[in-house]
Formats: sequence, structure tokens, C-alpha cells
Amino acid sequence: MNPNGVASSSKVEEGLNNLSLETSSKAKEEKQQHVECSSSEPKKLLKLKTSDGEVFEVEEAIMLQSETIKHMIEDGCADDEIPLLNISGNILKIVIEYCKKHVGDELLNIYEKEELKQWDWKFIEIERIPLFYVLIAANFLGIKGLLDLGCKQVGKMMKGKNCEQVREMFGIVNDFTPEEEAELRNKNKWRSE
Repeated sequence: MNPNGVASSSKVEEGLNNLSLETSSKAKEEKQQHVECSSSEPKKLLKLKTSDGEVFEVEEAIMLQSETIKHMIEDGCADDEIPLLNISGNILKIVIEYCKKHVGDELLNIYEKEELKQWDWKFIEIERIPLFYVLIAANFLGIKGLLDLGCKQVGKMMKGKNCEQVREMFGIVNDFTPEEEAELRNKNKWRSE
């Protein structure tokens, strides 16, 4: 305390840090208890068969983030192998890693959510072609969080690029004649300013 009876800013910061650590620890304990409670029940495994024939055994709780698989379970169509004919094994591994990280993310406190957000951005920094296949898989499986994250990453990749660079990135053929392109550029001059 200073002579005026006010706590110094370093003491206040230390107190706040201790409080946030305690809060974070409590949230982790609650999450752990939630996981332990659910782990006492037998874990139901789903078999996911990819387009290249790989079979993945994944806990049902992990894959419930997929709206498609959730509906299959509700409809009783997930008792045997679930064929994922448009998803390869290496792409499904990425999807499963994302889903594992996000199980129970609604129980996280604000600090843990921020850590998860940072993990997401590092996780999604993958090459362009695999990223597009992850987007296709996330869309097919109905994993909104992964789809949103992937779309944001594509937007980040496009930022600051002109039309020709974006066409090259996506393999889009320019089917405009030079006259049509010049007309469009003149008509939409305000966009390039």
C-alpha cells in the first residue's frame, strides 16, 4: 500500500492474476469432473469409413459435433460403419483432431476460449488444397465451427490479392474477352480505388 492507503498497481495485478488462475483452475476441474462423469459410462465408438478405405474408430461424443452424424445416430443409421465417400483418410484425421479439441468447449471460461481460438488459428494454417478438402468435409459433416474457421482462413488468404491472383489461387479460368473485362473494370472503378 502507498501512503494514501491505496494498493499499488502491481499488487492489484497480482491479485487479479491469482483470481483468474483460480477461476481457470475451477473451470478445468468442473470440465474434468464432467469428462470423468461421462467416462464412467461405456464409451460408444463409431466406425467411420473414408473414401480410400481407412476405418476410424472415434468416440460418439467427439463426432456429435457433426450434424450429419448426429442425425444418422438419431435415425439409427450409425450402428455399423458410416461411409464417408467424399472424405479421404488424411482429411478425416484433421477433422477428428478439430472435433477432439472442441469437445465440451461450451464449458470453457473466457480465458480458455481465447486459448482455444489461438489454437484454432494455428491449426487451420494448412496448405490451400488440403484446406479446401477440409472445407468440403466440414460442410458435408455439418461441423459449423470448422466450416466457419476454414472460410475465415480462405478470406485471410485472399486479402490484398487482385482478381488475377484470386483466379490463379482457385484455378478459375478467365472467360471474359479483353473488351468485356475492360468494360467491367470501368464500370466498377470504385472497387479498385
